[in-house]
Amino acid sequence: MTIIIGVTGWKNSGKTTMVANLVGEFVDRGFRVATIKHAHHHFDIDHEGTDSWKHREAGAHEVALVSGERWALMHELDAESEPSLDDVIARMSPADIIVIEGYKREPHLKIETRRKETLKDDPLSETDSNIIAIASDYDIPDSDIPVFSQDMISDIADFILERVAIKSGKGARNAAETA
Repeated sequence: MTIIIGVTGWKNSGKTTMVANLVGEFVDRGFRVATIKHAHHHFDIDHEGTDSWKHREAGAHEVALVSGERWALMHELDAESEPSLDDVIARMSPADIIVIEGYKREPHLKIETRRKETLKDDPLSETDSNIIAIASDYDIPDSDIPVFSQDMISDIADFILERVAIKSGKGARNAAETA
């Protein structure tokens, strides 16, 4: 099974930095890692004028872009609904750990990121029991869940692995099963 852990927080709270740092830490430990990033706005991985962009503009429902180093599949939703997180996970290649950025309202285990500059926003952990720890750039006294400094990546990774009860890079279990 795959470990699924999310990184959530308000805008500019350090989510992307935390995801990138955790991915690097887990890869260094020998895990195969995948990520999912939820975007709340129109995004494009293609650019006007490229051949694949022309294919999509012509009406192709899916466009695969393939090279000797990577491939990407773009799927136009048209009138379809955004796929669920479970649907996206099901389409991914096998991985030991999937780190999810965003998807605040989904029921997977999460680390909440906080920065001083986003103090005006309500803490997510107060209303989301799936948040198992906080990574912050300021002290948070009297928290009911563990609090880490955002630069304690190794400790946060250890916590994630211990929380899902695995001892090494193999034999991973789905984090939701241990919640």
